[in-house]
Amino acid sequence: MAALHALANPARFLKIAQPLTPLLFWAGVALALFGAWAGLTQTPADYLQKESVRILYIHVPAAWLGMGGWSGVAAASLGFLIWRHPLASIAARAIAPAGAVFAAICLISGSIWGRPTWGTWWEWDGRLTSMLLLFFIYIAYIALARADAERGGDGRLPALFGVAGSVLLPIIRYSVVWWNTLHQGQSIGLTSSSIDRTMLWPLFFTLGGFTLLFAGVVLMRMRAAIATQKLEARMRRMAST
Repeated sequence: MAALHALANPARFLKIAQPLTPLLFWAGVALALFGAWAGLTQTPADYLQKESVRILYIHVPAAWLGMGGWSGVAAASLGFLIWRHPLASIAARAIAPAGAVFAAICLISGSIWGRPTWGTWWEWDGRLTSMLLLFFIYIAYIALARADAERGGDGRLPALFGVAGSVLLPIIRYSVVWWNTLHQGQSIGLTSSSIDRTMLWPLFFTLGGFTLLFAGVVLMRMRAAIATQKLEARMRRMAST
């Protein structure tokens, strides 16, 4: 806990984040590109889904980060509500746009995948509908956080929304278990997978790559937000003299 409080110091955070940002970003780009290349050219087509199965190398990481992004928003929001540290609020606001982008990629890639597999671009089943709701919640949070900042709010309202929105995550996770749905069940577990190994291995590269890329973008946005706050504070001091 003491280590987390030490990291919450903006100066210490920037000292770590500055060299880490490009490292995470470019490592993520390299891994994601390699995984995408391997998935497109080095794996066999599925015997049922044919070539369309290759969308999984983008769709699965996007779904993971769409949900993981909101977990980050909720955790940072909870940290802000408990400790009132502004860096936690900055983290939540930095995570939300990146999470929204990956949620959108998940929905788009899933729609493209569903057309040849299910015969339709969209189906109002539990998994797709709950993921669409998560995307709308991202948009609502971004708008609420921006409005709160413009009116000079203390950040509590977006933080409460960030925590409350996490109730959707278990619904997305278990929707394929709770309801009869077109969407396939869980294919990858902690100890086993229903995907053949010859097709599975590139997925670990895209999962790792997009996760590192996500982290790099979030750090980049946090550094930009801190720099903007410092500039605004300096301008206010100059205006008051």
